Amino acid sequence: MKKFLGCTVAVLVALTTSPALAQLELPAPSPAAKVMQVVGLTEISVDYSSPAVKGRKIWGGLVPWEQVWRTGANQATRITFKRDVTFGGKPVPAGTYSIVSVPSDKGWTVALNKDLGLFSGGKPYDAKEDVVRVSATTSEIPHRERLTFLFSNTTDDQTSLDLEWEKLRVSVPIQAHTAAQAQENIKAAVNGSWRSLANAGRYVADTSKDYPTALKYLDNSLAIQSHWYNNWIKADILARAGKYAEARKFAQTAWDLGQKDENFFFKDAVAKALVDWKGKK
Repeated sequence: MKKFLGCTVAVLVALTTSPALAQLELPAPSPAAKVMQVVGLTEISVDYSSPAVKGRKIWGGLVPWEQVWRTGANQATRITFKRDVTFGGKPVPAGTYSIVSVPSDKGWTVALNKDLGLFSGGKPYDAKEDVVRVSATTSEIPHRERLTFLFSNTTDDQTSLDLEWEKLRVSVPIQAHTAAQAQENIKAAVNGSWRSLANAGRYVADTSKDYPTALKYLDNSLAIQSHWYNNWIKADILARAGKYAEARKFAQTAWDLGQKDENFFFKDAVAKALVDWKGKK
């Protein structure tokens, strides 16, 4: 028996000093989780750890009432907004924040905090770092063993961020600024397209000397937006084609529009052309 015990102890000692044991993988008590949702043009994601009920009293027990909670396990849960949003009715800039909550049987408070190191290494919560503090709604649900975040009732303009655990759901509405963002994108695309067409016309004129094709690009550019730049490029191409009278008209338009633009970087060339082309047909 003594020999058997001695062998057992030797095996245990060997295991505790073995690199293989140090690399042993076992299920985490609160495994990492992530959920993501795109609302219109805005991507929203939540990174968290997911503890289990395991027969314990959660609300008012493991998670005390009226005390700051990391809204999950391990370090504080994080939420990332790729664009500006409205969280619980309050504006929040794009960025990543810790979700901090104060559970209560009378109503929940949820805060977004700029400190991403909360509850890591014992770092305390500082309310001065809150970006917003909002009220959340609660409702009863069927039993959910593991804490879970999810998005619900999602449309192009809004969604609800829900925390579900045990028999409780906590919800905060999130509003995206989809219509305004779409209009900005449309405007940027239009502004980019007229300039691209003008540059295409200039390139064709410079390389192949195909002035009719180059002028078609400029006509399409001007149909989208009349800017000093595309007026000047068309004037220059017309002059190369020997159509000075018409070229001078577009050069004059370029000059007039350019006076309102601090980036009128062809100012000297336009001024010279208006003088040189005067009287030419």
